[in-house]
Amino acid sequence: MPKVAVIGLGRFGTALSRRLAAAGAEVLAIDRDGRLVDEIKDEVDVAVRLDSTDRQALLAQEVDKVDAAAVAIGENFEASLLTTVLLKQFGVERVICRAQTSVHAEIFQQIGADEVVQPEQETGAHLARRLANPRLVDAFRLADGLTLIEFSAPEEFQQKSLRHLALRTKYDVNLVVIRRRQAGSDGTDVRVFSPSPEEVIQPDDILVMIGSDEALARLPKE
Repeated sequence: MPKVAVIGLGRFGTALSRRLAAAGAEVLAIDRDGRLVDEIKDEVDVAVRLDSTDRQALLAQEVDKVDAAAVAIGENFEASLLTTVLLKQFGVERVICRAQTSVHAEIFQQIGADEVVQPEQETGAHLARRLANPRLVDAFRLADGLTLIEFSAPEEFQQKSLRHLALRTKYDVNLVVIRRRQAGSDGTDVRVFSPSPEEVIQPDDILVMIGSDEALARLPKE
């Protein structure tokens, strides 16, 4: 079971702590605000009020021994920066920082953050993709310009084989798996499988694809 420190318990940090705990991770939740600590304390392994820029306070909670740390501090960029520096000095294997601007993101990367997330921008981009393409179910950014999507099979694809559709040739995307509803003994089951070229797309299929943003944007949107 991984041990993860979440530092900063605003909306993002609190949601992250809850999801990590629900997934079985051992969560150490940290914030300066005792009220926020009290709100999460019954849902995580340890919740503690402290100043994350205080080296000794962090060491007292054995933050140096966690497998990963998420710096989710909101408005106080200086505190985020100092906390990240301390975590890297401690040798924490993976440090993920929340950045509010692209400039902040670049600075975090320069001081050694292993990953930088910008939740507001990512949420906005995801919503824009869904509004632009109503058939989009979900999307996950793999790298700059490369995305994995879950995509409801458009009418143009239905009842046609993958060989006939030639998705890689026509759209420059790769179909990874198909999620297909099928009747089960206790209701409707979902079958997830890697299809052969002769597989025929069904109307309710969810297609999991990988491609560049430009290629995915060319998929049918009706």
